[in-house]
Amino acid sequence: MAGVAASVERVKDRATGLDKFVLREARGSSVEVYLYGGQVTFWKNNFGHQLLFVSNKATFKPPKAIRGGIQICFPQLGSHGVLEQHGFARNRFWSVDESPPPFPVATSNCHIDLILKSSQEDLKIWPHSYEFRLRVALSPRGDLLLTSRIKNISSDGKPFQFTFAYHTYFSVSDISEVRVEGLETLDYLDNLQSKNRCTEQGDAVVFESEVDKVYLSAPKKIVIIDHEKKRTLVLRKEGLPDIVVWNPWDKKAKAMPDFGDDEYKNMLCVGAAAIEKPISLKSGEEWLGKQEISAVPSSYSSGQLDPEVIRRMHTI
Repeated sequence: MAGVAASVERVKDRATGLDKFVLREARGSSVEVYLYGGQVTFWKNNFGHQLLFVSNKATFKPPKAIRGGIQICFPQLGSHGVLEQHGFARNRFWSVDESPPPFPVATSNCHIDLILKSSQEDLKIWPHSYEFRLRVALSPRGDLLLTSRIKNISSDGKPFQFTFAYHTYFSVSDISEVRVEGLETLDYLDNLQSKNRCTEQGDAVVFESEVDKVYLSAPKKIVIIDHEKKRTLVLRKEGLPDIVVWNPWDKKAKAMPDFGDDEYKNMLCVGAAAIEKPISLKSGEEWLGKQEISAVPSSYSSGQLDPEVIRRMHTI
């Protein structure tokens, strides 16, 4: 692949009829981003391995959200009031941002900028004027970076509040063999127990049944260790204090029409979020939140990550 330049191409998906962007890096990694939902659906590393999960039963037909990839949950996560489940950003058509503002750090030339603005339809259910800018970038070594910028552009001078999550569906070999490290000893809200506040007791998060938790004030970096694939996913976040962890398990999987009965075994949602303390923006103010994911080969023994994982964690 030496000498092959990175590229960003807009294409119409033959199967779905929807427009998407395909980002390709010189070493072989690639990302697909749909204008519908501003949603990343595929992320392949330099070895061609698909790192995100998309259900075989996912519908790519608006207004249904795409089941998998990285859903943009705004202006809320969950169901509250008249807003749709997980807000409306994930089932709206975004536009290409032709004049994005300067970003704090130019991480990669291989990126696409999208924008979502208040529509008359949305103002009826969420009466706040905003601009939501999203940059999806692919680094030369194949890391995936999402940067969100949300600005209050209201003319009435009123502030607004929102919650947010990058609802990230990872592809895993076997959910029972996966562990998440970095969340131990943290408090979490358990959505299966009426959002009761609990404290994580294990030395890692492991999965034996349905999980739907929001870990509070999580560290900037956590790792997802997939023993069978000998792969570690390193998630780094900024401006997003919380971490959402979800797996529907067997009973709930069977109840979802756009999710296979046994697919819960091969997926895990872990994503950066701001849930416990809503973000408040005054008129003219802007918020920025980032999530960066790296996939590195790893071995796991006696609770220690191998040196390559440690090196990558300190360099991203």
